[in-house]
Amino acid sequence: MALWRAYQRALAAHPWKVQVLTAGSLMGLGDIISQQLVERRGLQEHQRGRTLTMMSLGCGFVGPVVGGWYKVLDRFIPGTTKVDALKKMMLDQGGFAPCFLGCFLPLVGALNGLSAKDNWAKLQQDYPDALITNYYLWPAVQLANFYLVPLHYREDPASTTLVSIPPGAPPLMAYLEGQWLGCCSLG
Repeated sequence: MALWRAYQRALAAHPWKVQVLTAGSLMGLGDIISQQLVERRGLQEHQRGRTLTMMSLGCGFVGPVVGGWYKVLDRFIPGTTKVDALKKMMLDQGGFAPCFLGCFLPLVGALNGLSAKDNWAKLQQDYPDALITNYYLWPAVQLANFYLVPLHYREDPASTTLVSIPPGAPPLMAYLEGQWLGCCSLG
C-alpha cells in the first residue's frame, strides 16, 4: 500500500512524467514476459536490446501519444456515463487505433533497421492481422477504461492490458514487436 500511495503522490505531482515512465516500464515488462514465458528464451538468450526498444517505445511514443489522446478524447467527449464511454470507445477504436497501429508498427521496423521499402512491405503484410487482433481485445478494455477509470489513471489499465491480456497469449504489443523483430538481430 505504501508503494501505491507513493505512486499516487508522484502521479499527482508529475502526471505526464509518471504516465510516460509507467508506459515504458509496463511495455518493458511485457517484453520480458513475452520472451521468458511465451518464447521461453531463458536468461542467456534474452534479447536485452528488444526489451530496451520496448521500454523506449513506451516512454517515447506510446506513453505520450496515448496519454495525449486520452486528454483530447476527454475534452472532445466530456463525461463518464455509459453512453459517453461508448462514444469514446467507438472514436478510439474507429479512428485512433488504426492510426496508432499504422504508426507503431513502422516505427518498430525503423528502430530495428528495416529499410523504408522493407518496412512498407512488412506493414502491408502485418497491418490487417494486427488491426483484427486489436479488435478482439481493445473495444471491451477501452469501454471499461473509459467508464470506470479516472482520466489520470486511464493509461495504466491500457498499459497493464498490454502486459497481461489475453491470458496465456503473448502480451500484445511485445508480441507485435517481436513479430517485427524477427527480421532483425538486437542481441
